[in-house]
Amino acid sequence: MSQTRTATATYTVVDIENVVRRLKADLVMIADSTGAWTAAKAADYAHDVEVLAKAGYLEWVDVTLFSNGTEVKAVRFEVDTDAGALTTSRPGGVLWPKISGAHLRIILGYTDAYTSAVRETMKGKLKVGWVTSHDDTSHSGLTSAGGRNYVSHAYGMQRKDWAA
Repeated sequence: MSQTRTATATYTVVDIENVVRRLKADLVMIADSTGAWTAAKAADYAHDVEVLAKAGYLEWVDVTLFSNGTEVKAVRFEVDTDAGALTTSRPGGVLWPKISGAHLRIILGYTDAYTSAVRETMKGKLKVGWVTSHDDTSHSGLTSAGGRNYVSHAYGMQRKDWAA
């Protein structure tokens, strides 16, 4: 005897909003603790993340703290559209340090559906003038420092942290 079972992962726009709200809380905490961004700038980044996520164009978000050009801390939020088995966490964690020569970098990774034609149509919906980046986001000079999951139904972001 054999059985077949099909499962479909479902989520709504509200689920994306719930997850991005947690990411935004992290961005604001990072901005506040490092002093390298304003809360308004962090909110603009979160706005664009939400717009891109709702449209299905977001694959990941990577934030790195540099001190005089050297990586100190990093976090990556990877989109998971089948995250129903994950347990959600609260935003936050260890505060990022306020250091001399602090600079925060944010890079977004896009799905294959985010073509140059789509990019042009999305420009009017985004608050940040995003440009192409070829920066290394492997964080090979840092050590893995845990992470968290932000989940609402089947939509989620897996947060991975690195530190020096």
